[in-house]
Amino acid sequence: MDWKSFSEHFDTMTCVISVEKKPDGKCGTVRIVTGNRKYLDSLELAAGQVDLGSEKKVEFIPNSEYTRYIPKDLNFEDVCFRAAVLKQPVHNCVHMPRYPFDIMAYLMPLESGDENLGYCTYTQVLVPKTDNNLMSLNISQETAMNIIGTCIKLREDKPFREIMQEVIEDIRKISSAEFCCVLLLDENQRKCSVMGESKAPDSSLSMMETYLNDDFYSIAETWQDTLNGSFCLIVRDEQDMEFIREKNPKWYRSLIGAGVERLVLFPLMPRGQFLGYIFAINFLEEKTQHIRDTLELTTYFIASEIANNRFIEQLQTLNKMDLLTGVMNRNAMNSRIAAAGRAGDETNGPMGVIFADMNGLKYTNDHHGHSAGDLLLKNAAMILQNTFIGDEIYRVGGDEFLILLLDTDEEEMRRKIAEMKKKAEMFDNVRFAAGYSLVRPGMDLREALAEADTRMYQDKEAYYREHPEMKRRTL
Repeated sequence: MDWKSFSEHFDTMTCVISVEKKPDGKCGTVRIVTGNRKYLDSLELAAGQVDLGSEKKVEFIPNSEYTRYIPKDLNFEDVCFRAAVLKQPVHNCVHMPRYPFDIMAYLMPLESGDENLGYCTYTQVLVPKTDNNLMSLNISQETAMNIIGTCIKLREDKPFREIMQEVIEDIRKISSAEFCCVLLLDENQRKCSVMGESKAPDSSLSMMETYLNDDFYSIAETWQDTLNGSFCLIVRDEQDMEFIREKNPKWYRSLIGAGVERLVLFPLMPRGQFLGYIFAINFLEEKTQHIRDTLELTTYFIASEIANNRFIEQLQTLNKMDLLTGVMNRNAMNSRIAAAGRAGDETNGPMGVIFADMNGLKYTNDHHGHSAGDLLLKNAAMILQNTFIGDEIYRVGGDEFLILLLDTDEEEMRRKIAEMKKKAEMFDNVRFAAGYSLVRPGMDLREALAEADTRMYQDKEAYYREHPEMKRRTL
């Protein structure tokens, strides 16, 4: 068969791919036999933009292994094997982070006359990059309905982590996998955290928390390089696991040690923002396509909901945080006081309150500018955070802070106030006036606040009697 002439009959970018069938029925070498000019031009251009090793190979040589032009991709090999050897038509939308576009791929089986060598056409259309990868799926109605029913749970009125745990449990059952997990990566803190995980009742695998030590992040951060720009990773058998061993030995040892035999892994990247991964472990090999489709469909919804939940949490944090000093603001204080109610309602022991007010902030603002005043407030907040470790600190006014101490006594409060004032002496212009009160039995929290406020103003007046030049004045 003249595959070159055959491929030129296609108006869109098309090539002919051959796939060897190994004696054990597994996927062997995948080659690009030939292609029309449009496809070869795109292939050579892509190869020239991707570093494949010691040299960049751009000139097309017929019947070459595909890895001459694009990085090795287990997912690409899987779809080629299904089309060329298993004789299944394949429609796939390829989301490649390394390219500024998505690829709509259509693979059709071809007759070969050789039972150990299969052929298929590979036709691709470049489309604008989209965050929605649902167009690539060709799944059964039953699977789609199961997944949609599961994803509806994402909008239930429950704590988000509880919802995620239920969703991951459903996905594991739908996929018939031994284990399923959503793992988040914090690139700033270099830590991993589990958003949800599920293990089959008869599984001997360990839960992810077993592995989340200080060293695990260094393994997880290598997964992106192993994906090498692909939108998912499929490990179906020992042959695929050998690829992991060659590409990422450290991760390979971790997988083998954990008892992983098969793996499907998708990065969570809503709107291009990397959050972590969703993966499933040890499913039936014949269910590989099913588990891949299941995770591809759910990844979009899960990633979006995690991103939305983080955004809401950030808004809630901003609503309760003083942006200048980093401590909690008056809104947070009002909510806390309203929730506290009577003394002892939320504590295991007496609650203490301390008002700490900045002496001389008005003078600093008037004589040195508001930037100097802002720096004074930041330094004051830092002193409070270093003194009242584990206590609740609020900025309740321009120069006034409130500290709530749980399970305390008057001696401890006096000691901490003295420590606070001693630390302030390290700065030229940070001076505190402070007052405290202990919420005694039968006393409303607001009464204690008023008592502490009165004592604070007495302390402030004593300071200004000694330093009249720092007295607040209106210009």
